[in-house]
Amino acid sequence: MNLVIRAAEARDRGRLIDLYEVLNRHEDKLTGDRRIGREAAAENLDDSRARLGSDGLFLVAEVDGEVVGLVTLDFKEGAIYVRPELRAHAHIVELVVDPAHQRHGIGRALMTAAEGEAAARGYRRLTISVMVGNREAEQAYARHGFRPLAQELVKTIGGSAAD
Repeated sequence: MNLVIRAAEARDRGRLIDLYEVLNRHEDKLTGDRRIGREAAAENLDDSRARLGSDGLFLVAEVDGEVVGLVTLDFKEGAIYVRPELRAHAHIVELVVDPAHQRHGIGRALMTAAEGEAAARGYRRLTISVMVGNREAEQAYARHGFRPLAQELVKTIGGSAAD
């Protein structure tokens, strides 16, 4: 297996949409609230690019010339209540590997590359979020050195969740 981690390019758009579709379907199984399908995945990709802006980073994993994974990295300033030396941090926003290529170290390689990029830019903290119930991801992130930081809760108000 010839694995290359590189910055995403315009020519990767079709495969990135495929990967966002995989991500949306996976997260929908956990949350029940994700839009699925190719159009939704394309809009998700475009929204991610817009939210991350010019400072954000899209890295792809390429195996034998095929894009099979993606990690997106955002660079943030934490809240005022966080100690000043820890406020600036990098955040892994999206991490997805094509199901046909999972369990070959590609996700780990993408996380390592994201961590390297953050460190090279002088960041001392790297965060990642995980959906409740995604035990496999939680375990993978723990193996990579991540520890729990916060928990976000949700409550449906004023009607059903489908409203």
